[in-house]
Amino acid sequence: MREEEFDYVVVGAGSAGCAVAARLSEVPRNRVLLLETGGSDRRMWIHIPLGYAKTMSDPDVNWCFYTEPDAATGDRRIYWPRGKVLGGSSSINGLIYIRGQPDDYDHWAALGNEGWDWRSVLPFFLKSERQERIVGPLHGRDGPLAVSDLSEPHPLCDALIESAVQQGIPRNDDFNGSTQEGAGYYQLNTSRGRRCSAAVAFLRPARRRSNLKIATNALATRIVFDGTRAAAVEFFQDGESRLARARAEIIVSAGTVNSPHLLQLSGIGPGEVLRGMGLHVVKALPGVGENLQDHYQVRSVYQCNQPITLNDDLRSIWRKLKIGMRYLLFRRGPLTFSAGQAGLFARTQPRSARPDVQFHFLTFSADGPGAALHDFSGFTLSVCQLRPRSRGRVQIRSIDPRSAPAIHPNYLTDADDVAVTIAGMKLGRRIAAAAPLRSFIAREVEPGDRVSSEADLVSFARAKGVSIFHPVGTCKMGNDPMSVVDSRLRVHGLQGLRVVDASIMPTLVSGNTHAAAVM
Repeated sequence: MREEEFDYVVVGAGSAGCAVAARLSEVPRNRVLLLETGGSDRRMWIHIPLGYAKTMSDPDVNWCFYTEPDAATGDRRIYWPRGKVLGGSSSINGLIYIRGQPDDYDHWAALGNEGWDWRSVLPFFLKSERQERIVGPLHGRDGPLAVSDLSEPHPLCDALIESAVQQGIPRNDDFNGSTQEGAGYYQLNTSRGRRCSAAVAFLRPARRRSNLKIATNALATRIVFDGTRAAAVEFFQDGESRLARARAEIIVSAGTVNSPHLLQLSGIGPGEVLRGMGLHVVKALPGVGENLQDHYQVRSVYQCNQPITLNDDLRSIWRKLKIGMRYLLFRRGPLTFSAGQAGLFARTQPRSARPDVQFHFLTFSADGPGAALHDFSGFTLSVCQLRPRSRGRVQIRSIDPRSAPAIHPNYLTDADDVAVTIAGMKLGRRIAAAAPLRSFIAREVEPGDRVSSEADLVSFARAKGVSIFHPVGTCKMGNDPMSVVDSRLRVHGLQGLRVVDASIMPTLVSGNTHAAAVM
């Protein structure tokens, strides 16, 4: 087996892994290896923002996971795209930049994770951010991660915002400012009309450093231990097994699905499960793969009474040509759109002290994320509960590292999750019924007029809801028996091994997860 030695070996070049590897390589004496299962990000549709509609289902850059069937969601297998390319999911996501709420991080600290309160993490959000428009103490201007406004407004988005205001929801032009609550346009991880992924932000400037080696098409198969110390990563590349030894540490940044899977393949996890697979147990940690949380979205589709949606644009060869030319010449127009041009954060329950739902508004419609657009003028209003109580798990089902683990999200298994989701759907209908947005609506396609009772809404949510692709929590940070890493992200009971990605979040942040993973 071919061997090479480094100071640090980072597994996974996603939102967190790119930042980790780049930061470590800033110290010239550190020799750093970054392993990525996928390939280069040199693909046109990765860098064109609306290209996420194509990469959403492209197995060349996407793991294309599916969950196991869950009774609470109609025994369906729900699609989970995860990035398998330099930049990871930040190269294929919907580009929205949201940090979450300060209370999210204060809660992490209250659980015993010292140094993770809002006041402590804010400087790292600022350090990473290169804000295009907003100036002030809550934003950074000199970081590597570009944050910009949508290239242009849209009449449907303006109508959504005005309708929300009529329902008592304030206008908010900065969801990452002093308050998250309100309705407005999202900011995006784009710069001059192009995606600013973690690979663009962190790896592109770091590539010139001779102490950073990036290995693509390299599947990490297990972590090798010397007693209880992580000594090396075994990986498969170019048809052969290779070994990367780590003098200092191994950092697992493979994501909420693949990080616990790699730990389990390496003998770290629920002892009974690992022994049942015939694996040697290096460290029995029952929490590895547990505590899975995700945002479950329920989408309402409306037929528009004017031909102003992306559905209309893409049905016309001349409009498609115009879109292409506008992008090539000016970096403007629909090709710069994100997965949700506008949206809002709101409280649905009288007892809610802060927003408990998030809406994403899209000026197009389809049967699901990444599916073909409808043949009518359509737009979509999607709602998700921000802090679900339902918990799932990721569990190994084969010792073959190429075999995907079993993903059990257990959506809507908590009564509060159902209540907040249904309240969010009702709020969405009230917003759609307000005059500004109502003036654009020919009919509600889904759920439709026949879905009106509480029971009907619950049935629709269970039968039609899907992931909005924000899984976290499977290598939980903490000091309780189900935690996997401590507050310095070191794996409990082992040396030389950390996990640094969204899997360490003890609870899901209130919004999209990319910004928090980078932080």
